[in-house]
Amino acid sequence: MGTLARLGLAAVWLVSGAVKISDTGQTFIAVKAYDVLPSGLVEPVATAMPLLELLLGVLLLIGVGTRWVAGASGLLLLVLIAAIVQSWARGLTIDCGCFGGGGQISADQTQYPQEIARDTGFFLLALWLMIRPRTLFSLDGWLGKGSAGKGSVGNESGNSAAPADDYSDEKAASL
Repeated sequence: MGTLARLGLAAVWLVSGAVKISDTGQTFIAVKAYDVLPSGLVEPVATAMPLLELLLGVLLLIGVGTRWVAGASGLLLLVLIAAIVQSWARGLTIDCGCFGGGGQISADQTQYPQEIARDTGFFLLALWLMIRPRTLFSLDGWLGKGSAGKGSVGNESGNSAAPADDYSDEKAASL
């Protein structure tokens, strides 16, 4: 389960970031459409967003710093969900631009509930990885971060009260 969550969330960030970075003009339009940032911040945010998403995706793909990257992913997803919710509450008619596109659309084309549900699902993947960051085929796993048998059950500090890391998908299959 953990490996699938890590690779799935990595794919989300890599696709989203790649689509946005390939059309920076449209990304600018999408960020501006939310109408929450001062005009001087729209361009820096539109530039930084795809770079951040690509960075998160690469780090999750290789599985390094998974708990921290999942935390950053969860925080970013909460910000994105809040942005969608405020747009809906304010009666804006925009496409979220989450996977390209974005900007003004007609009222009958908005998909706020679906976008919120989708991003909530992605947030749950991030939450899972914050709780159980160790996964198969990850750099964290190969480096033995928090591995049992080295005086640690769930983290580097040796805190035995912490939950055991999810090093094997076999655990999920047996649940």
